Amino acid sequence: MSTATPWTEGRLLSLQTRRPRVLFGRMYEDPAVELGAFPAPGARVLCIASAGDTAAALAAAGYEVTAIDLNPAQLSYARGRLTSGAPAATGSAEHLLAAGRVAAAAVLPAWRPAALERFLRLDDPAAQARHWRHRLDGPGLRLLLAAALRPAGTLAAAVRPAFRDVLPHRFDTALRARLARGVARHPNAGNPYAWRLLLGRELPGSPATPAEPAAAPVRLLAGDVLDHLERSPAGHYDAVTLSNVLDGPGPAFARRLRAAVQHAVRPGGTAVLRSIREPGPAGPGAAAEDRSLLWGVIRVLRL
Repeated sequence: MSTATPWTEGRLLSLQTRRPRVLFGRMYEDPAVELGAFPAPGARVLCIASAGDTAAALAAAGYEVTAIDLNPAQLSYARGRLTSGAPAATGSAEHLLAAGRVAAAAVLPAWRPAALERFLRLDDPAAQARHWRHRLDGPGLRLLLAAALRPAGTLAAAVRPAFRDVLPHRFDTALRARLARGVARHPNAGNPYAWRLLLGRELPGSPATPAEPAAAPVRLLAGDVLDHLERSPAGHYDAVTLSNVLDGPGPAFARRLRAAVQHAVRPGGTAVLRSIREPGPAGPGAAAEDRSLLWGVIRVLRL
């Protein structure tokens, strides 16, 4: 029942030293979800800093953005990208994704870069769904993902114990279902998250760094988001978006976070919560709307 969060240490992988690391070189969340759910531009909003992509998108849309992160390495990285256009780096998550792509390409011809690029240039979700079923989601992929993503698999061995229980028990099956859902809904040719996830490249023509904010600069804070929300004046924010915050901590943390959001977000405001976990009885919420293809649950809450 601890309120501690495993994100405090700034490490994702078991073999990394205790020095905080950049975990995410890019963000795997689609800010179109927030842009469609938040109050009108000009509102005061809070997000997790991470790699800076979501903060930049919200600021460019005209929001007054505060971005917070308790990982000093991640916060410094986001500051460089947001204030001086520093190039994207390779974080722990990108190292894991790259290893998976190399393994798939080594044994599955349909998952080699040239073949994947042809798939990613499709812009018809119906054709994409057929391609996924008949060429990509075959027995080889299923065996490979089962070996990597099940509880005794290579991913479980690579990540810190505090994060192992976050992944769904059959994450291989869950991930395949999420990818199938996403490619059947969003055109690949214009989806930067599909290119980033499946090929490890940016969508041709897309910027490698966040766009310069159109309004005031992002306010960057070091600290724990739960503590910040609890200490904020009542109703200080019009909206918050919190990704992965509930992935790892226990139920006591979740209860405190719920109360803190209710305190810090004004009545009528909005909270967006993303989780990699499989959905419970309430369903996946807006997970299918996010073009990143990864999330199990996205809750859009009106307070």
